[in-house]
Amino acid sequence: MNIKRLGRPAVVAVAAALVLSSCAANEGTAPAGDAPTETATALSGTLNAAGASSQGSAQETWTASFQTANPDVTINYDPTGSGAGRESFFAGGAAFAGSDSYLKDEELAGEFAMCAPGTTAVDLPVYISPIAVIFNIEGVTELNLDAATLAQIFKGDITVWNDPAIVALNPDATLPATNITAVHRSDDSGTTKNFADYLNQVAPDVWTEKPADTFPFQTGEGAQGTSGVVSAVTTGVGTIGYADASRAGDLGVAKIKVGDEFVQYTAEAAAAVVAESPMVEGRAADDLAISLNRKTTDPTHYPLVLVSYAIVCTDYADAKVGELVKSYVGFMASDEGQKEAAASAGAAPLSAELQTKVADVIASIK
Repeated sequence: MNIKRLGRPAVVAVAAALVLSSCAANEGTAPAGDAPTETATALSGTLNAAGASSQGSAQETWTASFQTANPDVTINYDPTGSGAGRESFFAGGAAFAGSDSYLKDEELAGEFAMCAPGTTAVDLPVYISPIAVIFNIEGVTELNLDAATLAQIFKGDITVWNDPAIVALNPDATLPATNITAVHRSDDSGTTKNFADYLNQVAPDVWTEKPADTFPFQTGEGAQGTSGVVSAVTTGVGTIGYADASRAGDLGVAKIKVGDEFVQYTAEAAAAVVAESPMVEGRAADDLAISLNRKTTDPTHYPLVLVSYAIVCTDYADAKVGELVKSYVGFMASDEGQKEAAASAGAAPLSAELQTKVADVIASIK
């Protein structure tokens, strides 16, 4: 899906392409967050969504389970990237957006073609995952990096693998004099924003650029989407990149320095950072955007983490669209949905407290 922003008319014609219908076999609606089986309402129709490629593996699993339980429903999730997904949602081409970045204040102040006039959208956390620093260096299977050195690599200030700064962090490794190719996302990416936010919080004297979806430097090699970064690192020589941990595959994964130790990512260590981070200030009570605090020195935590959101309307212009979004996103955030994401993508399940908050907002979608 590649829908450009169309000025956000109230309900654009492209919204009609959803062709959503909901046929009540019994009175009432299935509660949001229920498992996708034995629902009280027989759902049918096609739901188009787009956004974060980090959610790709989880979305494949969620879609398969939901469609098995609801055979008359088709879910299309296009992993175009967070920025493209939000644009599609703004314009009415997607019923919800997957995004590793929560909505900016200026985006919240705009119009949303899918939402009822005079209403807005909210950010609902549905997917928590570590970001892996992946590498492909001949003869090197383990790599330690701190935030300052990682920032210098991606800025282009460190250009060879046997640079003294890298050697000092890896005294037992034999690092080659190979040139470094640092691979970043070429598209607007919430994963990039989270990666940059980590570097900016932990090494602010080195990474001085404000975190954004767009990679800020004209260095290294750009690649489209998570799959593009993984492919470039895999096929390149002396490469390093960043990607959702579910896509690291057989590539080397660096440990990052937290406090005095070098830490390998785990879902639990990533979830610990999210659990200790506050909500974004100044938001409506039903907007659950999280302000990640990455400055921890606790080595049981992994601060290079992303929270990926489902950006939804609380009040859809078409109630039938809202009903299907409510059911599907409710499944994504449910116990069963979170367990499936953990099994298929190594994601960290939402905490009980956060899951309850998300469920309460989903229950109000109409």
